[in-house]
Order: sequence, then structure tokens, then C-alpha cells
Amino acid sequence: MHWHVCFERHLSAIPEHIMIGNLVYTLGRQTVSVAPRITQMRRFLHGTHFRVSASVEEALADGRPIVALESTVITHGMPYPQNLSMAREVEEIIRTNGSVPATVGILTGRIHIGLNDEELQFLAKSKNLVKVSRRDLPYVLSQGLSGGTTVSGTMIVAHKAGIPVFVTGGIGGVHRGGEKTMDVSADLTELGRTPVAVVSAGVKSILDIGRTLEYLETQGVCVAAFGESKEFPSFFSPQSGFQAPCQVQNEEEAARLIASTLALGLGSGMLITVPCPKEEAASGQVIEDAIQQALSKARRCFLFVCRSTGITGKELTPFLLQKVNELTSGKSLQTNISLIQNNARVGSRIAVALSKIQDATRSGHLPRHEKVTACRPVVIGGINVDFIAKARNATILAGGQTNAGKVRRSFGGVGRNLADCLSRLGKTPLFISATGKDEHSESISQYCRHMDMAGVRQLAGHSTATYCAVITGSGELSLGLGDMDIHQQITEQHVSKFQESLCSAPLVCIDGNVPVATIQYVCQIAKENQVAVFYEPTDENKASKPFLSDSWRALTCISPNLRELRTINQSLGYPVPAELPARLEDVVRTALTLTRPLLTHLHCVVVTLGMHGVLLCGRRVEGSISLCCAAHRKNTADELWASHYPAIPISREEIVNVSGAGDSLMAGIMAGLLAGHDTDTCVRMGLLAACFSLRSHEPVSQEISAASVNLEQVKARSWPEVKMWTMN
Repeated sequence: MHWHVCFERHLSAIPEHIMIGNLVYTLGRQTVSVAPRITQMRRFLHGTHFRVSASVEEALADGRPIVALESTVITHGMPYPQNLSMAREVEEIIRTNGSVPATVGILTGRIHIGLNDEELQFLAKSKNLVKVSRRDLPYVLSQGLSGGTTVSGTMIVAHKAGIPVFVTGGIGGVHRGGEKTMDVSADLTELGRTPVAVVSAGVKSILDIGRTLEYLETQGVCVAAFGESKEFPSFFSPQSGFQAPCQVQNEEEAARLIASTLALGLGSGMLITVPCPKEEAASGQVIEDAIQQALSKARRCFLFVCRSTGITGKELTPFLLQKVNELTSGKSLQTNISLIQNNARVGSRIAVALSKIQDATRSGHLPRHEKVTACRPVVIGGINVDFIAKARNATILAGGQTNAGKVRRSFGGVGRNLADCLSRLGKTPLFISATGKDEHSESISQYCRHMDMAGVRQLAGHSTATYCAVITGSGELSLGLGDMDIHQQITEQHVSKFQESLCSAPLVCIDGNVPVATIQYVCQIAKENQVAVFYEPTDENKASKPFLSDSWRALTCISPNLRELRTINQSLGYPVPAELPARLEDVVRTALTLTRPLLTHLHCVVVTLGMHGVLLCGRRVEGSISLCCAAHRKNTADELWASHYPAIPISREEIVNVSGAGDSLMAGIMAGLLAGHDTDTCVRMGLLAACFSLRSHEPVSQEISAASVNLEQVKARSWPEVKMWTMN
């Protein structure tokens, strides 16, 4: 393990008293010793009281962003099975947004940093587990007990492991009447002495919020509201009537706040409060009424049966939350889950932004106040759950007859396929899309873990796009049915959140599922920043979207089939043939005729011809057709040429389905382009990727990788002859 990487990343999180030795690490003007810290951490991670999961240990060693998660929300905060599904969903959200989840829990006397699914189930289903705060840790470990760690307990573990960001639902605070009972959560004192950033929805509204803020001030804790408002959230509701002392408007500002706090070595934590999403927030008055009723019941229990019921101390909050949930008919639980998921999303992105700042600090390039964005491709488009019905016979029987065959579920969508294939080829793009918040979206998240899904918008009350394809026994698409309304939520407003990524991208690819207004917005951004834009028409009905205005003139390359190409020409008012030819030579001639007028503005047109391969049309530069390059703009003096690349020979028996072959083709071409290869290599990489996907049940073959589709594999094959035509 590369322990020095882990420690350089989390240096400021290690306690000062263990800095002894000769090896030094310099941060700005401050020089401190590092070697003993490494020894201390090794002892910690491999001690008898701790077990670190492989994923967390690898992330620590590699210096990747990690988000700590508590476990009392699993053991004491929610009923089963909601607690288990919530824990799984939160971990997946953190992965989707670029970080590694590290749920902290105690199982039979050992602190676990990172839990597998079996361990999550144990905590979710078990009864009479201990609620473990700072004071409880020694006893629970010595007795070999199991339990869920509170905010306080989790902060301690996260700090010792070198994890600076911790996500929870809401922290504890000063209880109502706390000025008399002295009932103050240990979470507050922990924030005053443990340098971990806690991302939460404020404090639970069953507490005294005003006195909690006063106590945090006394402890020297920096409290910042996240987002557009300085209002301090009250857990179930975005409003509390109190203002936070500080405000950070986005993840980058929050990361800079954390970095500054750690660099100063103050020894105290930070509280970043994220308001509950407005669309999920329960009415503040409804919750407040329920709280008053629950508090009244708790007081009666305390006065009359306190000794028998034990509703005191750390048992009071779970009791009150349960009563509030009952009084609001489950609305408070629904809101609770929603806000934890939202906190996880924000916290993961903060951890990623903090990681970039720490990387820049170590390399000596301190970031300015602008956002730090990686220069990588962006894909914007649809994501679907596909149900593929393949008939046993080459001919589909119509008239309501049942055709023998097999039905499979897979995950598709043109944009998703492109992003999937690019990710497998080592060119992981930012993928921007939208899904519902349903069982399909959960399956998608699991399947697409190798992709960057940070730009995928999940919307409650909407259905994830589904598509049903009926395919003949020979692999040809016979009929397609789709429920695609969610794609209208890939709005200009959503995509504009990633404007910096768009402006700095070497290439942006957008598919025909995206609304016209969003396509126009992306084209305008591309034009202003000289970014290459590929457009994948998706199908005949959506092909003409960019061509409904002058937006298409900002496109660099499009990849239609012959039917889509005819539709595009028709939308521009050019003459088109009534019937499309079948013979290859006639197909090529028709494609050349339909492509020529588009090249007055487009750099290149890639016409996909199915079993006949691909026709590449564009300007001939130094002997080959130029695919695209933002730095090399078209020159009207260049000659227009077309190159026909035959498909890799494959028998009909080998073809499993054709739904993702065209997307794999284009992803292979783009991956070659991003790698700096010449046009021939790029096209042949695309043909290789398409060949893999034709043999796969999935739209994008899982056999596609940077090792199976690359320059060496292209050179190792013998290829059919490429034929060229002049278009002038």
C-alpha cells in the first residue's frame, strides 16, 4: 500500500501529538514530521479493534475521496427494511458522485470502516444494538458488543482513519428544556474537538435550535449554510427561523472552507448544513405540531413511568422520531430518507472538490477561487431500461400470434451506451441525463458503477425511461416501443450546472433524446468555446432536432443512418428520394448526395450502413478524411471525399442483437480521436467495438476494454479494402 499518499492527503487530520521523527513534510511555510504518523496509522488500521474494508483501504492508499457514514440511522433511526434500502441507496449515491463510501459500525467488538452488504443487513435487522457515542466506545469494544456509531462516534473513527468528510442526516443538539436538564448531545462537543467536516440537514427540529447554535459558537465550531440561502435548516424543513453564521454556495466553496480549517490546525470540526429538497420537505407547521405532541407524551412517560420505560438520555431522540413519524402518517420518514440522500450527493461532491484542492496543494499549484474541473469528454443523452425480446425464428409472425423466443432486460439509451463504451475504453466521460426515482434507477446505478453518473438527475414522481425491442432471430430490429418522457427533463437548466465541464471538454457528444432547447444551448456553448460536438440522431423521428434552427452549424460531426440522413435533409428543405436503395453501390451514391449539402457547415458525417459498414464523408487532409478537431476548423478549399469502410465479417448466427452496435461504433471512433490516433485507426477501433457488441446480449459488450480495442489490436488484424470517392 502507498501509505505516504494516504498520509500526505490527510495530513492535517492527524493529531498533533504524534508528530515525532526525522522525515518531514512541508505544507506552505509549515514543516512537520510525517514518519511517525504513518506508523501510528498502520497501527490504527491493523489494530485488533479495527477492520477496514478493501475498498476503503485502497482509496486511502490511492488518495481518492472518501465519505464517512454513521450507522445509528440504520440501527436506531429507521425501521426495517427502510433502513437497509436507505443505507444501500446512500452508499450508491456517494459512489455515483465520485467518492468511496465508508459506513462505520461496530460488529462484535470491532470497529468496521466500510461495511459489505451482509454487515449492513446485520445492523439493519438486529435488535437491542448499542447506540455508540464517544463515552460508549471503550465499553462496547471491551464487551464484544455490536452497535451503530453516532455522529460523535463516527467523527472519532473518521478522523483517526484520515477521512475529513462525514455525511449524516441531522446532528444532535441541546434538547428542549436543556437549560434545566443539561441534556446536550455529545455531537456538539465532538464538533468542538475533532477536525472533521460534518454534512447534515442541520439539527433535528425536536431540539432547541437556538441554544444549539449558541453552544456550537461556544465550542468554536464553524457553521455554514449550503446553497442559496443563509437559513439554518431544521432537519425536516429548510426553514428554522435562525440564520447560520456563514454560507457556502456550492461544493467548491465548501471544500475551500474545509481545506482552510484543516490547514489552520484549529482542532475543531465544521458543520455544513444542507436544506432538505423543497419538493420533499414536509410542512414545518405539521412537523412542529407533531413534535409538540411527541414531547408531551415523552414528558408524561418521564413523570409517571420513567424508571420502567427508560425514555431518557440517548433513548429520547429515537422515541420522539418514532412518534413524529406516526403522527405524520409516515411523511417525516419519507422526508428523512430524502434529505439523507441529498446530503450524500452534496457530501460526495464536496469530498471530490476537497481532494482536488489537496492534490493541487501537494503538487505546488494552489488553486484560485474558480472551480477545478477535469478536461474530459461530456456525453448528454438518454438512459433507458431495455427489455429485449428476441424471436427464435428469422421472421416475426404478426396478427397477435405468440412468437417463441427469449426476453431479457438490459440497460441502454443512446447516451448511456456511448458513455458506457467510452468508459470501458478508458475515456470516462461526464454523463448528463435524467431518470425517475424508482426501482429502475436503482438497478441502473448498480449496473453503471464504472461510469461517472454525477450528471444524472433523479426525479421523484417521474418514471425512468423504458424501451421494449422486438428482434428477429437474425438479430434485426422489428419493432420498438418506448416510454421516454423523462428525457424532457434533461433541461437546459440542468445541463447548465455543468457549464464549466462543457467549456473545457475536448469533445461533447449529444443524442437525439435531448430536448431541442438543450441542444441549442449546448451548440451555443460549443460555438463560443470552440468545442467539438458530435450529434447522434438516435432515430428517424428525432434526427432533425438540431436542424430546426441554425444550431446545427455549430456541430462538428453527426452519425446518422441512411433514413435519418434523409430526414435531416428533408427538414432543411433539400430534395430527398422517396425510396431508399438496397444495393450497396446505390446506397453509397444516395448517401453521398444527401451528405454533400451538410458539409458546408459540418466537419464530418459518419453514415452508418449496418452490415455494410460505415461511410465517412468530409474533407481530405493530408491523404485522409479529417474526423474533427476543435483546433482544425474546416477550410472550404479542402476537397470533399468519402471513404467506405466495410464491416468486420460476422455470421448471422453470431449476431445476438444490433441495438448498441452503432453506439459502440461511434464511441470507438471518439475514443481513438481522444487518444490522438489517425482517422483510419479511429474508424477501425469503432468497427472493433461494434463487432464485440453485435455478439453481446447487452447493448455494449462487457468485453470492450482499452486492452481489446486499441491501436495494437487494429494493427494485428487484416482489414478489407477501403474504397474512396470524391464528392466535388
